[in-house]
Amino acid sequence: MVDKTTFTVNAQNLAMRIGQAEMYLKEFEKEVERANGATGIFRSKEDALSRIMILNEFAPNDARVKDLFERARKCIMGSSGNFIDITHDMIVYLENEENIRKLYAEKSENAWNKLVAEYKDKTIEKIYPAPDVMHVSIEELRGQYVILDEVRYPGNQFMGVTGEYIWMGKRSSGMYFIRIDTRRWLGPYEAVKRYRRLVDSTMMEVDKWTILGEITDLTMEIPEPGEKKVGAPVYAVVVEPVALYVPGHVIGLYDPEAETSGYFEGEDEVAAIKESWYTEKSVPEDVTPARLVEKFRQAIKEKNYALYEDCIQPERRQNPTQESLLLYHWDLHQERFHGEYVHANVVPDATTITVVKGYSDNSGLESYFLSSEEQKKISDRYGEKVEYASVQTIAFDKNGKQLGSPVRRNLIRTNGGRWYIRDYEIRF
Repeated sequence: MVDKTTFTVNAQNLAMRIGQAEMYLKEFEKEVERANGATGIFRSKEDALSRIMILNEFAPNDARVKDLFERARKCIMGSSGNFIDITHDMIVYLENEENIRKLYAEKSENAWNKLVAEYKDKTIEKIYPAPDVMHVSIEELRGQYVILDEVRYPGNQFMGVTGEYIWMGKRSSGMYFIRIDTRRWLGPYEAVKRYRRLVDSTMMEVDKWTILGEITDLTMEIPEPGEKKVGAPVYAVVVEPVALYVPGHVIGLYDPEAETSGYFEGEDEVAAIKESWYTEKSVPEDVTPARLVEKFRQAIKEKNYALYEDCIQPERRQNPTQESLLLYHWDLHQERFHGEYVHANVVPDATTITVVKGYSDNSGLESYFLSSEEQKKISDRYGEKVEYASVQTIAFDKNGKQLGSPVRRNLIRTNGGRWYIRDYEIRF
């Protein structure tokens, strides 16, 4: 920021000082234009405004100074960011999710309490000290159950000689090795991940678990991550999960007969409950690029994974690796619509369509001279027609403030068919 001692103004140098101030103002205007409604650091802001302020104090009635002042005022307004009014329909998805979270928290709590009561007679009440396996045989322990709180996964995960485990406890008071390389862990664990993806994004990543598990074996391992283990081995009981519980959210249960080896309580009811939320349920063949992006946004907000997939280019969801990527970016989209922005406007007027392969008569001039048969003949010679569309979106936070600059998402259409989203990964 400059002051009057360095930016002196008098009648003789007024024109020069106006020119200098305008130079900085033009840079400020360019920065605001590039931001396109977003806020940020505008490096020329203070230099421009301080000079115009000094000029305005010296010559407030000068037409050139008045013009600079008005331009500076508009720049300040532009640099403060773009805002909209956040309406209820934009954030109703958050209310719906909170209601279903409470419903499933209650279902899970009831299921957990029922399970604890069912295994009560077989459950070891005093967890520590852990069974001293040097003096207690596996025959005495096998078939008994334990409830372990605050099991740290993946923090305490390690790969041993006999399998993959989570360690819990201390060498002084005894340890438990929870086995996680069998379906008894993987089934409930995957069920909890499905719950997060389909029901409750507020749960985020879980790092502390409550486990009801069965003692099945004894083993000796060094409970350290990494290949180079330097500690002494520990002889401890092996626990295999019956259920994984995340209080306030979900319980994942092992089911050897299920295709996925596990389920979360009430999983079979989720689709019916969520059906009433959906404002977009399918994609018509004649969908426009802008409408497709709106449907894609709603699919993410309303946790409609089937619609999310249907919006995406089929060539990008054909094999297990691509399916895994779809889920990975689905999780990222969920986090952003819960932690960064709550809505994204689609700007139809900013949509551009380009023919990248095949015949095109965008100007309409050729069709003026040629018959439809002649145009078809030319089109056949060119072969497959591929079009790209670029659709602009603008994201807003819960206060209605624009986040970042507008984003462009690319779509594709082949031979006049349906539009599909190509770069589904990018943020709104």
